[in-house]
Amino acid sequence: MATILIVDDELSMREFLSIFLENEGHRTFDTARATEAIEIARNEEIDLVITDIRMPEMNGLALLEAIRKFKSSLPFIMITAYASPDDAVTAMKGGAFDYITKPFKVEEIKDIIVSALKSQTSPLAPPISGTTFCGIIGTSAEMRKIFEVIQRIAPTQANVLISGESGTGKELVARAVHKMSKVADQAFVPITCSAIPESLFESELFGHVKGSFTGATTSKIGIFAAANNGSAFLDEIGELTPLIQTKLLRVIQEREFKPVGGTETIKINVRIISATNKNLEQEVLKGNFREDLFYRLAVVPLRVPPLRERKEDIPLLVDHFLEKYSQEFDKEVTGLSSYAMQVLMDYDYPGNVRELENIIERGVAMSSSNIILPESLTLSEHRRSKSMAASTLSDGDSNFFVAKEKGLEPLMSDLEKEIIVKAIEEANGSKMKAAELLKISFRSLRYKVQKYNIS
Repeated sequence: MATILIVDDELSMREFLSIFLENEGHRTFDTARATEAIEIARNEEIDLVITDIRMPEMNGLALLEAIRKFKSSLPFIMITAYASPDDAVTAMKGGAFDYITKPFKVEEIKDIIVSALKSQTSPLAPPISGTTFCGIIGTSAEMRKIFEVIQRIAPTQANVLISGESGTGKELVARAVHKMSKVADQAFVPITCSAIPESLFESELFGHVKGSFTGATTSKIGIFAAANNGSAFLDEIGELTPLIQTKLLRVIQEREFKPVGGTETIKINVRIISATNKNLEQEVLKGNFREDLFYRLAVVPLRVPPLRERKEDIPLLVDHFLEKYSQEFDKEVTGLSSYAMQVLMDYDYPGNVRELENIIERGVAMSSSNIILPESLTLSEHRRSKSMAASTLSDGDSNFFVAKEKGLEPLMSDLEKEIIVKAIEEANGSKMKAAELLKISFRSLRYKVQKYNIS
């Protein structure tokens, strides 16, 4: 099943395509307005857009360009009038997957839709370009490596273990693996392992039959049955208890299970994508996680780097969240002041991308102008980078902001210490020469070196 967005100012065409696609098993959104289409594409997991080229508010080519800014790989099928072949040529040059002319046959558009959806799951994916990949924002070397690995391993059936700190976007990576796999048209079923009590976990995984335990008033299928022929995403896999680890291992090995209270064995073909914010190899050494299960899950290990290791992606993420929350809060916040951006670049982000999103959301909400100033940013003070003091050296306004936050004396101490360290480095470690460079006595420098514990 794919999710398809239909954009056409003709009600009859929208209704026809919606009915046809839903009968084919797809989910649809439809709208007559391009601006509404942009919002749907931004907020929903859309797999394909079918749009008329000529519309009164915004034509289909402009719509393609607008949506491609935040979903660069989303395929478009353009509908053009019989008498306008030039529109079709322009559409293809603009990056549309294909076009179809009115009037068209059902089988004709069906074939094009199938081809467009397959293009998203082909193992021979196009080179990575732009700022997004399957909804993941980033152009840093670290993220591009992840994108390349996803392209290589997604078409296989290998189980994938995604590791990374909380808030790094592990589920987005999992969804990208599924979306580029050969079973992208099948179900992607997520579950958070830490959110389910052990007493109910077996039922969640394998399902149960009616009357199998107190409260089982109806039968229920588990996530493995729901994800059959697709992908099951097990988040926070490191939280599984030893008993559940054993049962999960058996299902992976045997590719079959019995629902709780059931007698029928159910065969499954499910790719398992799991994620953890723990070091599972260390957990294996400690005896907290089964080694055999670890190797079954981590056929392909993927590490998502924390935001502090890919800071070049911060401006892209900021732009994305600014646009998102400006629209959500009906504000016209277009950017950050230079020092506000510097503050964000100097921060360590213990909560990673999720924390950055929260900071920008709050900043947009609190901003009284179209530019976010530093005072609208709420950061965890003790997690600021040590480089922040150095970044204040060249900007009086910035110094004033830091002084308001930390107090004048701590700011002056930070600046003095930084200058002394730089002087000693320039003097090749000679404190006598450093004192001469700073035009202070050696005794005074020695006192400050001891005061600031400078080695």
